[in-house]
Amino acid sequence: MKFCKRYEEYMKIRRNKDFPVLGLKKLKKILKNCRRESETQPRLIEDEGEQDNPNWCCVPNFSDHCSVCDGIFFPSLLLEMSKVVGFFNKQAKSLLELHLASGIQRCMIWFGGKLLKNDAALIQEGKELITYAIINSIALKKILKKYDKVHYSKQGQVFRSKAQKMHIEILHSPWLSELMAFHINLRGKNKPVPSDLLADFKLTFSDGRPILSCSLFDSLKLDIDLTCSICLETVFDPVCLSCGHIFCYMCCCSTASVTIVDGLKAAEYKAKCPLCRRHGVFVGAVYMDELNILLSKSCPEYWEQRLKSERIERLQQAKEHWESQCRAFMGI
Repeated sequence: MKFCKRYEEYMKIRRNKDFPVLGLKKLKKILKNCRRESETQPRLIEDEGEQDNPNWCCVPNFSDHCSVCDGIFFPSLLLEMSKVVGFFNKQAKSLLELHLASGIQRCMIWFGGKLLKNDAALIQEGKELITYAIINSIALKKILKKYDKVHYSKQGQVFRSKAQKMHIEILHSPWLSELMAFHINLRGKNKPVPSDLLADFKLTFSDGRPILSCSLFDSLKLDIDLTCSICLETVFDPVCLSCGHIFCYMCCCSTASVTIVDGLKAAEYKAKCPLCRRHGVFVGAVYMDELNILLSKSCPEYWEQRLKSERIERLQQAKEHWESQCRAFMGI
């Protein structure tokens, strides 16, 4: 079965639940019309040798930029993908808050009119959200690949890079990693329920490097490396920057030149991500609570060792911070 048909069948049920979708048929129709126009328009003779070719005027007129697609295709795709990512982030955050809520918080949620769900319902909802995220990521990849094929260009790849900077590349959403860790945590040692679309989630260690992975009907295999690129160890007390890269919290604070007391929100805009070198990525950092729980259970000895070493550093930083605050208050 072709992906477009499979995507439409999958999303047909989700539309009734108000899930935003990508209009693949509409986008493909735009590209089809654009191809017809390009094939009927003659292009200018670039080489003298082409003048001798009697069919030169029938050669398609393709370029990196297309006025039709730039004015309709990309704006439509941008709007639809923004809705998909916004919906996914909101639903995932709500689900994880429900799972991590304490007793008092659960009471507040209940009084707020939200239904408290059992573990089986939470697992199913989390799995559905992950499937939704990955299948839309594949849809985005395929429609941009078709754009490049029609126009003989690389503008589709450029759009994906821009989408990542605008935080609408769903595979770089921190909530996707959190949902995968949440699923493993909640499932525990129970046997995973087979699915026609989504393969099982798992945390593996390859040459000492932790990898969080899953796949979707052989179309895409997602591997998330959980090694901090700063300390080169398994991420401890992990946070995900707005660019999608995951680091240890202490490593992030050190890189952003802030103390653990002030936190990452105090980081200056000019502070850059150690990997992609983008500015302003620390303020919107997300604390990966589910991932923290998963890794602490998976490597308890390493976790205990890091906990002891970082406790000393945190106490030292807290002491220095409050000493400087006291000196400033007393005017010393």
